[in-house]
Amino acid sequence: MTIDYQGLVTQGLARQIAEKLREAILEGRLHVNERLPTEEELAARFSVSRPTIREALKRLAAQNLIRSRRGPTGGTFVSHPTFEEARLAVANAASLLVSMGEFELAHVLEARFEVELLCCRLAATRRTDAHLATMAAEIARQRDPALLDTEFCASDVGFHRALVAAARNPALEFAAAGALDSLQPAVNLVVFRYRDRRQVATQHERIHAALVARDAGVACEALSDYMSTLQRQYRKAHSLRTPARKASKAAHA
Repeated sequence: MTIDYQGLVTQGLARQIAEKLREAILEGRLHVNERLPTEEELAARFSVSRPTIREALKRLAAQNLIRSRRGPTGGTFVSHPTFEEARLAVANAASLLVSMGEFELAHVLEARFEVELLCCRLAATRRTDAHLATMAAEIARQRDPALLDTEFCASDVGFHRALVAAARNPALEFAAAGALDSLQPAVNLVVFRYRDRRQVATQHERIHAALVARDAGVACEALSDYMSTLQRQYRKAHSLRTPARKASKAAHA
């Protein structure tokens, strides 16, 4: 085990320690399932207090990089995050950045379209019957007039997650995680009042039918139609919300 215990400045000690430990994990100097030194040992080696070490370890635990185990053989160990845990971490981080105004939803839509278009092209030749069945089930849900708006938005997300999964490329699925798992719901909540649910279901049916036929060109064209409609609806919703926000701010000034 090799950790750089030197080179700290006085501000943000916990963050710096967490970063040094993170680098050691990512560079393979700390191995999966390897036990870290105790809090007392780390505090002595970094020349900081135990609460500072505890805070640093909390940061790593939040990133699923370490785990704790109690008992005689317990301690803090390097974790091996699952794909699902890593995907969820990306989605949560993206959602937080949107809420803080770091990403504009218009940019998110653009990024999502480009990633999903590539997935759609690959899915035309790589999809399985299971992927097609999942998409068909979501379309059937979307045709149900009793479906609540929140449930419809969730089904929309489910359809496009299945489309991305059908590309059978884990790296692309990971890249799409932010937009699909966290940001698409945010977009849906903005535009759902302006969406024609029957139109969305029909657009999904076109994508599904093209994937059944393994026709990448038609599938991508249908996806482009879906995204163009969504972008128009977002612009409409945004234009109507902006004056209302300005009026609300003026009223509270």
